[in-house]
Amino acid sequence: MDTCRVGTRFYNILMTPAELIVAGLIFISPANATEIKPDGSAECLALNMYHEARGQGSAGLLGVTAVVFNRVKDKRFPNTVCEVVEQGPTRESWKKNGQFFPIRYKCQFSWWCDGRSDYPKDLDTYQRLLTIARSIVYNKVTFIDITDGALFYHAYWVRPAWAKVKRRTTRIGDHIFYRWESGKKF
Repeated sequence: MDTCRVGTRFYNILMTPAELIVAGLIFISPANATEIKPDGSAECLALNMYHEARGQGSAGLLGVTAVVFNRVKDKRFPNTVCEVVEQGPTRESWKKNGQFFPIRYKCQFSWWCDGRSDYPKDLDTYQRLLTIARSIVYNKVTFIDITDGALFYHAYWVRPAWAKVKRRTTRIGDHIFYRWESGKKF
C-alpha cells in the first residue's frame, strides 16, 4: 500500500493517499486540475516537496506544492512544473563549455541552486512523496490552495528584501507565503 508521511508541528502520522482524501487535504476532482504533461513533472514536484517541505507536515507540503502550481498557471513564470522548480539564473561552467549551472542561492527553491547533491537521502520518504506528486500531476487528485494564491515563500528566519513589496498571505510551518503586492492572484 502506498503511504506518505504527513503531520503537524505537534505530531506526525502516516497516511495513505486515500486517508489524505478523507482528511480533505487532497480530493478527487480532476475537472479543476491543471493540465500537466507527463514530462518528468511528478519527479520534479516530488523532489521539490522533499527538499523544501518534507519535515513540514501535510500543510507545509501542500503549501509548497501550491506555489509551484500557482506559478505554472501564472503567465509571469514558466508553464511547466520542472521549469518552475528549476527557474533561476545560470552560469556557464569554467570546466566544460556549453554546460550551465544554477547560480547559488538565486533560485526560489533553494535546494535547486545550493551546490549540494539533489539526490534524496531518505528514499522511503521520497517514494511516498513521489506517489502523492504523481497523483496530483496525473490529475488523479487535486488539492486546496491553502496559500491564497501565493507565488513566493521563504523560511521565517530569513528576511529577504523582496518580501517588503509582496503581500503576505499566510504562514505554514517554517514558511511565510506571499503573492504580488497588488493582491491579484493571477
